[in-house]
Amino acid sequence: MSTTQSERLRELLEPLVTSQGLDLEEIAVDSVGRKRVLRVVVDSDTGADLDRIADVSRALSAKLDETDAMGAGAYDLEVGTPGAERALTEYRHYVRATDRLVRFQLHEGGELVARILAVDEEGLDLEVPGVKGRRATTRRLAFPDIAKARVQVEFSRKDGKKDNGDDKDNEKEEEA
Repeated sequence: MSTTQSERLRELLEPLVTSQGLDLEEIAVDSVGRKRVLRVVVDSDTGADLDRIADVSRALSAKLDETDAMGAGAYDLEVGTPGAERALTEYRHYVRATDRLVRFQLHEGGELVARILAVDEEGLDLEVPGVKGRRATTRRLAFPDIAKARVQVEFSRKDGKKDNGDDKDNEKEEEA
């Protein structure tokens, strides 16, 4: 049974990322012109600041240098976080998005924009914003009903809370 380069890289790098207290969210190897770029996306429940990203980037770079996992050719290593408008694909992503506004694509068709209030094993408790002066309502959404979900950036919230947009999500460290 053959494995892809991304799967082999995940097996090699995930223990290092985990040892730094982070989750390995994504690995992608892309060609950009004549260069190859290895993109590694990490995150944690408490976020990943620039220092943590730099530490994990150095550890990954050292591990890749001591193996031939990327082959003999030159490549760039980019380590970053998922970004402010991250896709929610795993249970932990929904937990981390509690109190954030999310756009849901539903399996039954249609779309819903709501704030995640609580998450449990079966689904989500949501607050659906009111329209045209109406009050917000609450709704329960089961995980099997969700086709896609993506966090939305809010520049100002009507309830007075600031959406920090997780400034850490825009931090990146690049090494070769």
